[in-house]
Amino acid sequence: MYDTDRRSSRWLWATFWVCALAGIGLFFVPAFIIRPFRYQAPRALLFAIGLRDSAPLWTLLAALLCLVFAFALWRVSTRWGKAVVTIAMLLVGFSAVMARINYFEWMFHPVDNAQFEGEAQSKLDSGEMIMAVRFGSDARAYPIREMAYHHVLNDWVGGVPVAVTY
Repeated sequence: MYDTDRRSSRWLWATFWVCALAGIGLFFVPAFIIRPFRYQAPRALLFAIGLRDSAPLWTLLAALLCLVFAFALWRVSTRWGKAVVTIAMLLVGFSAVMARINYFEWMFHPVDNAQFEGEAQSKLDSGEMIMAVRFGSDARAYPIREMAYHHVLNDWVGGVPVAVTY
């Protein structure tokens, strides 16, 4: 009897961990691959975007399966086992929620109130790349290194509203 309980407990733990790691990985793997200012290989990026697209459904299913197995494990676990199940469920739940949120918007928010300096006051290196917009006699230059972080800048140039993007 003890041997059967032990085998079923191992099976529950193994299945729980497979579901938990799948749910956690579906969020963290794309977040790790799609990092700003780092080289992203085309195949890795394609893989990460595919995971990110399917993550909302699969993280939810993984969380539900983990919850079922967590209830089963709760009855047969020690205090440490229950702590491990709780921590794993928190990570799986976090992953399921974050898979539904565009967390890149937190990092790359548009700039609505840009501050500009005159050419003489600018601290840009002579070799630094810029994007330039000109309407009539009004012109603006946007440093690429700043645009790479924000991606979108809302501005007015020559009385015309523009959305500068990189």
